[in-house]
This record gives sequence, structure tokens and C-alpha cells, in this order.
Amino acid sequence: QIYAVVTLIPTGHVASYGQIADLAGLPGRARLAGKALKDSAGLDLPWHRVVRADGTLAFPAGSEKAREQREKLLSEGVTVNNMRADIKRYGWQPDLYTMLHKISS
Repeated sequence: QIYAVVTLIPTGHVASYGQIADLAGLPGRARLAGKALKDSAGLDLPWHRVVRADGTLAFPAGSEKAREQREKLLSEGVTVNNMRADIKRYGWQPDLYTMLHKISS
């Protein structure tokens, strides 16, 4: 269910681990969402659109994965300053149709 929710995050938007867990029917399980994404190697998921609750990128600053996440977000038009995306500006708010028909928890 976590993977299904992540695939719904539109280009140019970000969502937090907690939001992904909530939408997947796992409230309060942000760490589980993070672990699921960590274990998703080889799957075609837009993992780069998932950030921490404050918009900070998921990986340590200076790491290869942090650079990759930053570059992918920038290529989609998401501004990243000091390794942080503006979650208020780019945060994904699924519409009612998505909530009722695309996310089934």
C-alpha cells in the first residue's frame, strides 16, 4: 500500500513519510514508510518525491543519494534550498477523487 501511494505523488510535488503512511492506512508509521522505500530497490517508484516532515531531503547532505534526490526534484521544478524542499509550496494534497478511488487502504 505504501508503494501504491508513492506512485500517486505527482511530478513537481513532494510528500512526507508520515503523510505516505497515513494515506496508506498506517497512521503514525512514518518509519515503516521509510523502511519500505529503503527496501524498494529495483522498483520503479518516484522515491525522490518523499521527504522528511520539514521538507528536508531523505539522505545525509553530501551523499550521492542526496545529490540524486535533489537533482531529480530540481528537474521537476521543485526548488531545493539547503537540502530542503518547501513543503508548503510543493506539498502534495491529494484531491477527493484520489482519496476515494485511487487510495484504498
